[in-house]
Amino acid sequence: MKNLTTFIATTCLMGLTIGQANAFDIQAGKSQVTENCTSCHGSELYTRKDRMVTSRKGLTAQVQRCQLALNLNWFDDEVENTAEYLNQNYYKFNK
Repeated sequence: MKNLTTFIATTCLMGLTIGQANAFDIQAGKSQVTENCTSCHGSELYTRKDRMVTSRKGLTAQVQRCQLALNLNWFDDEVENTAEYLNQNYYKFNK
């Protein structure tokens, strides 16, 4: 019985950890976009018909390129939060 309880507890904790790993801070992403992106080029870049980004993975790569070009020194979670905000509000790519 003790082994079963330990197994269940461990499984629950693993589930929480995995869920947290995929959690995005959309408000932080929105702030990053407002402060660093749309203040320069506006949101029309995200909605134009001939946009160059065609996938969620490509969106993350583009956010990474932009932050490097602007010397923003973002952490990976900041890049991911920003990409997820853009995806939810403009791009609508499947994950």
